Amino acid sequence: MVFLVNFARVVFAPLLDPFRLQFGITTEGAVGLIATLAWVGSALPRIPTGYVLTRVPRHRVVGWTGLVLTASAAFTAAATSLTMVYVGALCMGLASGAYFIAANPLVSELFPRRVGRAIGVHGMSSQLAAVAAPSFVGLVLIRDSWAVPLLGQTEAWRVVFVATAAVTAVTTAAFYVVARRTTMPAAGTEDRDLLSALRRQWKIILTGLAILGATGFVWNGVFNFYVRYMTVTKDLSAAQGRTLLTLVFLAGVPAFLLTGDLADRVSHVPLLLALLGGFIASLLGLTVVGGFLPLVGVTLVLGYIVHSTFPAMDTFMLDSLPDENRASAYALYSGSMMLVQATGSVAVGLLVDAGIGYDAAFRGFAAVLVVVLAGLVGLFLLDRLPSGAES
Repeated sequence: MVFLVNFARVVFAPLLDPFRLQFGITTEGAVGLIATLAWVGSALPRIPTGYVLTRVPRHRVVGWTGLVLTASAAFTAAATSLTMVYVGALCMGLASGAYFIAANPLVSELFPRRVGRAIGVHGMSSQLAAVAAPSFVGLVLIRDSWAVPLLGQTEAWRVVFVATAAVTAVTTAAFYVVARRTTMPAAGTEDRDLLSALRRQWKIILTGLAILGATGFVWNGVFNFYVRYMTVTKDLSAAQGRTLLTLVFLAGVPAFLLTGDLADRVSHVPLLLALLGGFIASLLGLTVVGGFLPLVGVTLVLGYIVHSTFPAMDTFMLDSLPDENRASAYALYSGSMMLVQATGSVAVGLLVDAGIGYDAAFRGFAAVLVVVLAGLVGLFLLDRLPSGAES
């Protein structure tokens, strides 16, 4: 399930150029809006889903998201206009956002003794979708692919969404069967008040938003334009750009598992601050190096560090939050964080349309992150950052 819902978010990045050709898109902002809407969709239902979880069991909401993803992927496959693609991207994002709010607390409650490892395995499964998406899209779009003679060069992208809808339908049915046979944990039964969770846990929510909201905003803008950046600024071919996009996600597969395990063993906040510093350094490195092999090296480092941030933050939040606030507070944090993160793609597109190069835009983002990191380190040294939730 997590593979499919994350695939629905990241599959738009390698499809931006096919959409550009199919619908005659002429500006970077318009094409970047497709990816942004998928992430806005992932952000919008998170806080409402947190409220729903005060009334409905987590596993039932997970099942509902499968139905929404099946329908929205089928709708996108049938798109005949850019507006329909926008709507489809938004709806596929909605399914993913609701899923993560329900599933992450459920996973942490199913494995309360090793939250970091459980979140890491779950996140690794999600990350495999990000690795598979560029390769799958590439296979569908190659000229001698079966999809191209069947649909035409500009229409072959539809196969991606037909396959997503079909596999999601089968997987959702299997999930319903497994969930009915599984004894679910009772840890979340006391989580019944969204506003109470906000009042009690606002410090940890704000800390998560400051760290991952800023990081996610920059990362969303970077990875959705990764292929375009490599072809326009680094003079690589589109195939090489897709290879690097695959590698940046591939590096995240061990990152989720290893950092999730590490997060069970070390202090949460120092780990998160170290990862933020590493992300800034690797992003600046990306703007400096040239040539395919050096870019491979920086891409792998960048991918490992940024994807380590997600399990580290989820472990910090879900391991710290008490049963009676876990899903509600996590929904408030995640929904706020995703709204900030979702605008990264359109921000990059608008900056490029305004004549600012990709390198200058990425360096500017890195400078903003330096300011954020400096402020967080200062608060940490003054013992003003929360090390966990309020009891």
